[in-house]
Amino acid sequence: MKYDYLIVGAGLYGAVMAHELHKRGKRCLVIDRRDHIAGNIYCEEIEGIHVHKYGAHIFHTSNRQIWEYMNQFAEFNHYVNSPVAVYKDELYNLPFNMNTFSKMWGIRTPWEAKEMIAKQVQEAGITDPKNLEEQCLSLVGRDVFEKLVKGYTEKQWGRDCRELPAFIIRRLPVRFTYDNNYFNDRYQGIPIGGYTAIAERMLEGTEVRTNTDYFAFRKENPDIADQTIFTGMIDEYYGYRLGALEYRSVRFETEVLDCDNYQGNAVVNYTEKEIPYTRIIEHKHFEFGTQEKTVISREYSSEWKVGMEPYYPVNDERNSRLYAEYRKLADAENNVIFGGRLGSYRYYDMDKVVEAALQAVREIG
Repeated sequence: MKYDYLIVGAGLYGAVMAHELHKRGKRCLVIDRRDHIAGNIYCEEIEGIHVHKYGAHIFHTSNRQIWEYMNQFAEFNHYVNSPVAVYKDELYNLPFNMNTFSKMWGIRTPWEAKEMIAKQVQEAGITDPKNLEEQCLSLVGRDVFEKLVKGYTEKQWGRDCRELPAFIIRRLPVRFTYDNNYFNDRYQGIPIGGYTAIAERMLEGTEVRTNTDYFAFRKENPDIADQTIFTGMIDEYYGYRLGALEYRSVRFETEVLDCDNYQGNAVVNYTEKEIPYTRIIEHKHFEFGTQEKTVISREYSSEWKVGMEPYYPVNDERNSRLYAEYRKLADAENNVIFGGRLGSYRYYDMDKVVEAALQAVREIG
């Protein structure tokens, strides 16, 4: 059978594209090398709990159209992302706000917090930050940097903060209100029933094949579709001919615990470098679960090597230049559209993925 579109990747970008093209009467085939749909937003049910297999995903947006678009596929609950951070025997609210500063310095008022930060920034005396450490010290001072940024960031990137470029953190969100809501967006929540159900509804009426590697499939079926929508790694598509782009990878250790509440919050960051994992996710709290048992995932950040699962692009100067060269190759293609996190070599929040997919469909016409 000949298809109008071969969509490579059944994640959020591919699923939105498939849904919209199907509505327009196009014949689509969606393939994915994994054994499931939904990409990194995939949830699997364990002990009646929807476990975010590839890390915490909280949908948030200020775009009302995108919020309403997503709500046609699922009802969202009222979850508000309010992570906490553990440093030694101290616990702090995130993002940095008056609850954080009150705990750290024993103060109560915004002017006291501003005064303390200004004093520490002045003591650092940095006007032209040369690296990430200097950047943070010039923005929030030493206490916040040492306790809440340094160890966590070094675990995430696998490098000392003095070896990381300053532009990784262009600004640090600081709030002088007692507000633990991590996001500023108007709309926020978790789909009741998990994210996999959203992908399933998006893909209704479209043929889907999992456990299917695109490159082997293309060799066997070179003329199966008029157009290809590719959401995999753009450098892999071109056989790494210009060199490999860099990514960070993440792995998870997930276990079922015989208690109903392990840490009292969905996300707890561990900011000491000596603790190997970056955070612990307790999945039931995303949906206010009351199950007798609980499921936690310890999250570890690691260097990416070819063959590993890529998560985050490393958007430094070298990789940005290399991606620009791959983009030139992509722009010269007549029958291939690159999109999604890996195809665009860009860190996307979920709402931006949906926006980009809908824009791509509009451009197709």
